[in-house]
Order: sequence, then C-alpha cells, then structure tokens
Amino acid sequence: MSTIPADAPSALQPLDETFETVLVVVAHPDDIEYGTAAAVARWTTQGKTVTYLLATRGEAGIDTMEPEQASVVREQEERDGGSKVGVQHIDFLDFHDGVVEYGLPLRREICRVIRERRPDVIVGSAPELRMMGQLNQSDHRAVSLATLDAIRDAGNRWIFPDQLRGGLEPWGGVGQALLVGGPNPTHYVEVGDHLEPAIASLEAHEAYNSVLPDSFPKPRALVTMILEGGGKAAGVGHAVVFEVWPF
Repeated sequence: MSTIPADAPSALQPLDETFETVLVVVAHPDDIEYGTAAAVARWTTQGKTVTYLLATRGEAGIDTMEPEQASVVREQEERDGGSKVGVQHIDFLDFHDGVVEYGLPLRREICRVIRERRPDVIVGSAPELRMMGQLNQSDHRAVSLATLDAIRDAGNRWIFPDQLRGGLEPWGGVGQALLVGGPNPTHYVEVGDHLEPAIASLEAHEAYNSVLPDSFPKPRALVTMILEGGGKAAGVGHAVVFEVWPF
C-alpha cells in the first residue's frame, strides 16, 4: 500500500512523530501490509497505540474460495499480520469486498470508529485513480475519500448526531491524515530497523498469497522493494512515504 513513483519529489521531510494514537483505515486485509506495516511496527515499538479499521473482510479476494469461507480466513490473516507489528485491536465493518460505495453509510461508520478510538493521526491510502502504475481499485478510492470526509464529520456534533445520543462525543482531535500510495508524498518515516516485522506481517496472509500468480513478487521481495523505493526518495535505506494532510 506504500509506493513511490519515479517522478516523485526528492525533498521529503521527516514526519513529526509526537502523536500517541493512530487509526489506520483501509478497504481490505493486506492493504496495510504492502509496506505501511513497517511504520506501524516503528510506532508500536515507540509505545504508540495503533488500531486498524477495515471496511471489508476481503471475501472476494480468493477466486478458489467461497466468500463465506474467505471472509473468515482473511480476517484471521489480518489479525495475525497485525500481531507481527504490535497491533492487537482490529475492527471490521460489514461492507462487501469489491462493491464498496462512497456515500453516507460508509462515512457514518468510519466516523463512528473515529469517535470511539479518538486518534491523533489517521493513516489511509490516497484516493487516486492510479496506484503503483495501474488503476486503483474502486474500494480503495471509496474508503480513502470517505475517511478524509469522516475526519471532519467526527468533530461536528451536528453530523450523525444519533451517535452522540448513543453515548459518543465529537472528536476533532485528528491533527493530520497520512496518505500512502499517492503521487505527491511530502514526508517519510525511516523504517530500516522494522523491515523484518513488516515482511512477516505480509507473509501472515498465507492463503491470499498462495493464489497470487507466480510472477507476482513474494512478500520479502515486494516489501523490500517498496521500502527501498521510499528510502531512495527520502535519502535513507528504507522508508514509508506519506502525503500529509493537516486538519
């Protein structure tokens, strides 16, 4: 989920990591594990609290496995992958893999979790049409855009006020969104000491990885390539790069 295009700016700034709580919001199991998990490993090692929110269970992602079975398998693989980088709390929404639509239901659910978790920072993917040189999946685009909107929704008590009547309070404390995979990264986190747990987090998706084409890079090669690409842009060995959106 983290990459660096060939024409990206080279003057990236180190990320200010004075935050304490992080919510990572993505569409599918394994989205976080394509490099971003290395930053997560760094943060949990620093004592920060990181939680995950996934819009789907990735049930349409394995052609040889019925969705009902795949949802169980892939949810567990995400939990296993999260544990490799120090994440114990992972929430799943009930949207359907492959047909997630941007709209109020998606914004509402992400807003609810933001109000519950009250993070300082949110990490997500960029809502771009192009990612890693190809068309970005529609689920990624929908979840990315809804997440950005839900950050503002969460701080406004008059948006989804039924959640407040249920006991939640507004949360306007998200200072910034860190987006990965976009064409214009602005900041980086050096992750050379966290390469191995990041690789292990992707390797935990064993069932999903097993049905990928033979030509698709294996987890070690892929994660290393992604993080070396970020490192080259940042002038370090390995890095996760972000486009920072302040709120």
